This record gives sequence, C-alpha cells and structure tokens, in this order.
Amino acid sequence: MRSENLVDVPSAAAARALPVPAPAPAEPAALPRSAPAGRSPRRRLPRLPARRVTAAGLVLLVAYAVLVPMLLQVDLDHVDYGVGATSPSPAHPFGTDLAGRDLFVRSAHGLRVSLVAALAGALGAVVVGAVVGAACALLGGRVDRWGMRLVDGVNAVPHLLLGIVVAAALRGSLVTIVLVVAATHWTQTARLVRAELLTLSGQDFYRAAIALGLTRRQLLRHHAAPRLATQLTVAFGLLVPHAVWHESTLTFLGLGLPPHQPSLGALLDLGQQALLSQAWWTLAAPAGLLVAVTICLAGCLAGREEGHHA
Repeated sequence: MRSENLVDVPSAAAARALPVPAPAPAEPAALPRSAPAGRSPRRRLPRLPARRVTAAGLVLLVAYAVLVPMLLQVDLDHVDYGVGATSPSPAHPFGTDLAGRDLFVRSAHGLRVSLVAALAGALGAVVVGAVVGAACALLGGRVDRWGMRLVDGVNAVPHLLLGIVVAAALRGSLVTIVLVVAATHWTQTARLVRAELLTLSGQDFYRAAIALGLTRRQLLRHHAAPRLATQLTVAFGLLVPHAVWHESTLTFLGLGLPPHQPSLGALLDLGQQALLSQAWWTLAAPAGLLVAVTICLAGCLAGREEGHHA
C-alpha cells in the first residue's frame, strides 16, 4: 500500500520540474481612429447661447420697428390697386395688400404701435400691482382683506373677457389699450409684492432694524427695494409678450385701435380677409412678427432668469 501511494503521488521535486505555462501576451490598446486619408477631422461649430440669439433677434425687431418708418416715409393710406395683392418681391419684401399698400412698411408701423402699447400697458400693470400689494402688506387689517378680495375678484374673470368689456365701454385708441392691459394684469404683481414684503417683515434682521430705530421708509429703501426690483423686472418681462397678444386680439376683434392706425392686430384682421383672394403673405407677415417678438422676449427673460439663479 505504501509503495502504490509513493508511485501515484508525485514528489515535491518532480512538481518543481514540471513546466510552468507562460503568461498570455497582453492585447495591444486600441488606437484612436484617424480620419480617412484626404479628409480633415470633423470640427463642431461653437453653439451660441440661446439668450444671445434671442437678444440679437429682439434688437433686430426693435431696429426694424423704429428705423423703417423713419427711413421709408410713405403715406400709409395711399391706395394703388395696380399693384394690389402682389406677392413678396425685391421691391416689396413682404408683398402688398389688396389695396396695393406695402406690407413691409405697414408691418413696421404695426410692430412699433403694438410694442408701445404693450410696454406702456405692462408698466402700468406693474405700477398698479406694486402699489396695491405694498398697501396690503404695510397697512394690513381691513385694507389687506379687501385688497385680496379685489385681487380674487379680478382673477375670477377671464382677462380677455374683462378686457373686451372695458374696451367696449371706452373708445378704441392707444390709451384704451394701455388702460385695458393695466386694469386686467396687475393682480399677479400685487400678490408677488405683498408676499415679498410679508416675508421680509418676518425676518430677524428686519425686526432688529426696527428695534434700533430705523424708520419704515429707510427699511423700504435699503432692504425691500433691492429685493423687489428683481421681482418687478421679471413681472414686467412676463407681461410684455402677453400684452402684445392682448392688444393684437382686441384690435383683431375690432375693439382696439382704429382701422386707419396700423397695428399687428389690425394687419391680422386685414390678412384674414385677404386669404379669400389667395394672398397668404398678408397674414404671414404680421403673424410672423407677432410670433418672433414673443419668442425673443420670452428667450431674453429665460436667459435672465438662468443668469440670476446661477
């Protein structure tokens, strides 16, 4: 038994003599792919920030609305049926309407009127909302309760329906459009200012400043005003594109500016009537400007918000 075990089990010296397998050669690292012969490596174009693109577009639109009426001083009421319903061409980049009036110049006038009405209306809404919100937060009591009930009442009625009622009660003009926008869009700003002031008054440093003898005017100037400036700027930026659409809708319904005063809403109304004559460009020009100015304003505001949060 012992001899069989000695034969079957190899000794330590025999185990050392056995050949050791060589390690497998390491695989070569993958070489980077080179561009085919005769072709240069593909380069990616730098991507411009969306804020710069929309800001540049807004500058171009404002320049178009301001400079074209100044450089091309033409009679907006001049009628020439010989060139009526002419499609876009080098002589008329936006074409002409059914009466032969150049849409390139009329669209510039319409954009300028719509921007002025929207800016004035948005500014009026921000001012009214700031005053109401500040009065509710600082006075409190019945003023706060009745002010918030007024805000809820105005918000309960659709803005467009309320604007139609106000515009129908007044004579259609640029002042009417500004009053309509200001009277129907101030509620969100009022809530924003009231909430910001109430939050500020509940903080410890505000109470400490009152204990040290600072007056309410000093507190508002040094603490509330810097915080509200950013909020009011954002509120104003949000209201401008909305006010542009509001003015265009009221004028399109015949309750805004008079027909002889071109605006985007009036041009949209005339373009809809001209569609029966296959003059699609009469509607495409004001509609394209309306969409473009809205996108540019929204893009600039979004970029401002990203930079502020960063």
